[in-house]
Amino acid sequence: GAAGCVATLLHDAAMNPAEVVKQRMQMYNSPYQRVTDCVRAVWRNEGAGAFYRSYTTQLTMNIPFQAIHFMTYEFLQEQLNPHRQYNPGSHMVSGACAGAVAAAATTPLDVCKTLLNTQESLALSSNISGHITGMANAFRTVYQVGGVTAYFRGVQARVIYQMPSTAIAWSVYEFFKYILTKRQEKRWAGK
Repeated sequence: GAAGCVATLLHDAAMNPAEVVKQRMQMYNSPYQRVTDCVRAVWRNEGAGAFYRSYTTQLTMNIPFQAIHFMTYEFLQEQLNPHRQYNPGSHMVSGACAGAVAAAATTPLDVCKTLLNTQESLALSSNISGHITGMANAFRTVYQVGGVTAYFRGVQARVIYQMPSTAIAWSVYEFFKYILTKRQEKRWAGK
């Protein structure tokens, strides 16, 4: 558990600036043509802190996402594959469903993270401070702009994105676990 937390902290620290740049370039009418233009403009206009404005939200999203993801996968494996044998079908179905449930449950956090990263003009116009900083401010702003339903904008796309990703990840993990276990069994049988 501790290793997973440290890995998430380090992963998100390294990837948060890339996520900020990606989301700003994906915005409708984005003024940026190249990654380097976006990085320079954000650095010059908003400072280095803009690359980490959503870091705590990212962590707050990833920790529950991973917890829900792993618990759902384990639950589904108990239902579909109670003897825990190598079964690619059950690993794919369990992985896809686990990713879908985790993605849907954490979509409100993802919406707030995206708002923090993009500083979308519609939201900024409804925000008195001019910049949206922190998760609490992002949650208030999302609610002000679109009500409760705004927290779930893009939930279908997020679920569709996560399902194949987590299905593939679990299938590959279980495949290599199976291969390594078989190899170890052969070594022990040869001794």
